[in-house]
Amino acid sequence: MIGNKLKVARSASGLSLRGLSGSIGGLVTAQAIGKYERNEDMPSSRVLIAMAKALEVSVEYLLNEDELTLEGVDFRKRTGTSVKEEAAVHARAIHMLERYLAVEDLLQMRSVEWEQPRSAPHPVAEIRDAEDAARSVREDWGLGNDPIPQLAELLEERGIKVLSIDLEDVDGLAAKVRRKDRDAARVIVIKRSTWSERKRFNLAHELGHMVIAPVGGVDEEKAAHRFAGAFLMPADVLRAEVGAHRSSISIGELVELKKRFGVSIQALAYRCKDLGIISQASCARLFKIFKDRGWRSAPYEEPGSMKPELEEPRRFERLCYRALAEGVIAESRAAELLGISVRELDKRLDQVAG
Repeated sequence: MIGNKLKVARSASGLSLRGLSGSIGGLVTAQAIGKYERNEDMPSSRVLIAMAKALEVSVEYLLNEDELTLEGVDFRKRTGTSVKEEAAVHARAIHMLERYLAVEDLLQMRSVEWEQPRSAPHPVAEIRDAEDAARSVREDWGLGNDPIPQLAELLEERGIKVLSIDLEDVDGLAAKVRRKDRDAARVIVIKRSTWSERKRFNLAHELGHMVIAPVGGVDEEKAAHRFAGAFLMPADVLRAEVGAHRSSISIGELVELKKRFGVSIQALAYRCKDLGIISQASCARLFKIFKDRGWRSAPYEEPGSMKPELEEPRRFERLCYRALAEGVIAESRAAELLGISVRELDKRLDQVAG
């Protein structure tokens, strides 16, 4: 039955039942499509082909009964994000994950459980314990104390699927992926259009949720936030750069530190406050400046903002190119997996070849 696959593909495309009916020229009504999604009826071949074309998926995709489910979904979102938008993001994540896992299957690659650090889950009885958790993860993964140049790539190397999607009021999500008769997987979704320093913090924040175990009523969001700061800006390294105690710190110095650690100026100021390098009052004065200059609101463009493409996951795209080069899939299938036209695929291949 095609019900769940059809509903996910439709939600991922942003179409309502009525919208999908209109996209296929009214071949069937919205009510009929609702019946397909509830598995109360099956479409004819003509309708199935038309719906697949409208949703930019293959007929085989809709007929495939291998379904994914996301468990323990944690959204990074703005206040007021609607349930409908959350559901759409959820569907788009599943839709993209299915493509990712499909190309791994085509290449006969086993999608393994993520490389959980030995020390995880790390108990956090108070917010400061998140510092120890971040230090332990770095030690377990052999990262040392140096800044991490490509965090998305690092997480993918450790078995976490990182997806970049066009989002609006949601900055991303993290979840566990369940597949029938398959190993579980982990996924983090990030907002494609946002500045890379914000992507990096969101990625580290979601990693924090995966490795910490709050106890005694500790606020998990605050603990994950502290973990992210400690993971991206190790205390010893930051203190060596700016000193143990400062009465103030200039915007210019924060801009230079931003280049070294790949985080926002605001994250740096907050981290300096957490470590006692600057006082709460000094931090508050800095944040007033940030607000006055418009850095606290969309589009969050600070001095030295890192372009969105600098912190993008690339593994899925590379796997598609590999599958195409090895003759496992045709150009049309590669384009479908990447969600682009064959013409756009040819342009990308020309760039890769060059």
